[in-house]
Amino acid sequence: MVEASLRARGPYSLRLSIRLGSDATRVAAAGRLRSVHDIDGRLEIAETTQHPGGALVVRAPSEAALERVRFMLGIDADHSEFVDRFSRDPFLGATVRRLRGLRPLRCGTVTQALLRALCGQLITARRAREIERRIVRAATPALEGLHAAPTPGALGRFSPAELRALGLGGPRASALVRLCRSVALERLRDVSTDAAAARLVRESRIGPWSVGVVCLEGLGRYERGLVGDLGLVKLLARLRGRRVEGWETAELLEPYGEWAGLASVYMLAGLSQGTIVVPDRLAA
Repeated sequence: MVEASLRARGPYSLRLSIRLGSDATRVAAAGRLRSVHDIDGRLEIAETTQHPGGALVVRAPSEAALERVRFMLGIDADHSEFVDRFSRDPFLGATVRRLRGLRPLRCGTVTQALLRALCGQLITARRAREIERRIVRAATPALEGLHAAPTPGALGRFSPAELRALGLGGPRASALVRLCRSVALERLRDVSTDAAAARLVRESRIGPWSVGVVCLEGLGRYERGLVGDLGLVKLLARLRGRRVEGWETAELLEPYGEWAGLASVYMLAGLSQGTIVVPDRLAA
């Protein structure tokens, strides 16, 4: 086993970042993350904890697995500028100050992030995770109960009908199969965010929200917000005191510019943590 003590660039809290991080490929509990990684066809399990002083301790069988953990945690994606710029923001400031060490946990593959995006369209987060977990377990090998993150080859071998049987709706199942068979999904990490987004939206089932999920959790980019997220729709409806459409949430994220994706994460976290408060006169 290899053990490494890592320092994140900028503020980082493992506890906050992995709070909702469990899926078929990893388990987050009691401030500890246990994840599996496919290293040249061999599955390796890594465990990550954080010392009170801030150092992250990662134990894994190889240096390659350590690098996968680095990417998954996003410890090199310094968001200090976001914290500095928006800690006094009238709307998001309280959340940024309280949760300043929060960063979105990334998927092991771009393909998994795409699967997550398609599973999550217009249904509850719990139901979406159930479908994603079922598909990943059917598609990939496992070690000690944890399954490898899916690749285009692993999901592309399914037919749309087989994915529908696992819970993924018909048009979304067809879109996933087409993209896995026709696009080098893992290479999207090597191109610009705009180029990756442009390629994805050629598929009719991929909209702004799905692009945001892939950018945040698959590519590790902060620029694209979660436009149309059901949580943000509910928040904006409370702010405006009326029913709103998904596209209107772009206006909620617009002030945060190139940090719109991270702002989305903080808004959703703030809602659950109670650090975003909607005045009664606006919510009425």
